[in-house]
Amino acid sequence: MKPKYICLPPGKKSIDVIKRDRKVSSPSLTREFDFVYKKAKGMHIYDLDGRKYLDFTSSIAVMNAGHSNPAILREIKKQLSRGTHAGFSDFYAELPVKFIEYLLSLLPKKFNKVFLSNSGTESVEAAFKLARYRTGKKWSLAFEGAFHGRTMGSLSLTQSNKVQKKGFEPFLQVKHAKFAYCYRCPWNKKPETCSMECSADLKKKVNENKGKLAALFFEPIQGEGGYVVPPIEFLQEAQELCIKNGMLFCADEVQSGCFRTGKFLASETMKISPDIVSMSKAIGGGLPLGATIASEKIMDWPKGAHANTFGGNLIACAAGHAALEFIKKNNLQENAEKTGKIMLNELEKLKDKYELIGDVRGKGLMIGVELVKDKKSKKHALNERHEVLCKAKEKGLLLLPAGKSSIRFCPPLIISKEEALKGTDIFEDALKEVSR
Repeated sequence: MKPKYICLPPGKKSIDVIKRDRKVSSPSLTREFDFVYKKAKGMHIYDLDGRKYLDFTSSIAVMNAGHSNPAILREIKKQLSRGTHAGFSDFYAELPVKFIEYLLSLLPKKFNKVFLSNSGTESVEAAFKLARYRTGKKWSLAFEGAFHGRTMGSLSLTQSNKVQKKGFEPFLQVKHAKFAYCYRCPWNKKPETCSMECSADLKKKVNENKGKLAALFFEPIQGEGGYVVPPIEFLQEAQELCIKNGMLFCADEVQSGCFRTGKFLASETMKISPDIVSMSKAIGGGLPLGATIASEKIMDWPKGAHANTFGGNLIACAAGHAALEFIKKNNLQENAEKTGKIMLNELEKLKDKYELIGDVRGKGLMIGVELVKDKKSKKHALNERHEVLCKAKEKGLLLLPAGKSSIRFCPPLIISKEEALKGTDIFEDALKEVSR
């Protein structure tokens, strides 16, 4: 279905780049609206024609420490003068070790081994391979609505959008269970009548594949699937199920980690304790960096079992260490929790005001707003979401879609109360226009 609304075109310079891009870039890239990046600083991004935008995307949940952060740039420049690449898989280097040590200091004490890579999908691939190696079992479980990446192992786990998998079969051995998506409960239960049928469905899938399952892969809060926040009890029961059945409990914290929910891991926010954690996005401070984290008991594979060329890249590790240190020193985790509550409260008010908003959910600065045709039918408002995103952009606010008809709010963790309120005001202005 093509969107009914056509976004206002950007300036002349931006249009020229977009035309050139369409000639040479893969058509598989997803662009919701026409925007051409030129530079960014703090909470703002500027397009090629000089227009300033308030950023509620963090460039896809990456720039948690803000754009062009001086502390990060300083460490990048320092390392540039010394060298850019050390071949960490074959040689030793102190900087990647320093990054790993600092990363581990932010994690629960049971974690003491890290494999470095370059992206979220790579960090999940490593976890997928490690779970199979460690248990000797070939099958894994994941959830409907899950997004774990697009390389073949992680894509086998992914189940958020049909287009991501169409034409790439056959996949590796993965089964999928229902996720606790309370707003769209498959059993049509309301909170007051819920008896955790989703947990029963997961238990059924485990029993059907008893003895064959290496792991359960999950996002503590589903990202691409729509910023879906499950009940804490659902994840706790999933963890107990893994323990009873000798399965590894594998958390994909690529989007939800790095203090976005207030805690370093969303798993901590949700009061669970995974066996393997996959991270990327914000931990690199804007540069490609992934990490697969486990205990030495689990990460016991032999030399040569898994490696890469660019994992532990010196510039990425310099940026990552500086980003994590900046967030921790400036208590941005507290700001994520505090300002996230303010934003959530403002968006809840809009939910009461506008028929277009079906649900508002989130933790910290990971907030989803689901748009619907009307509250009674809950039909996905696909065209309306596109129009809201376009109009918000035209008014100076950048937002991104998630799921079938949700909008994600994931600004840098440096956001102030004033910027949070300004952004929600712009969002309301966009809603008003679309709701007419």
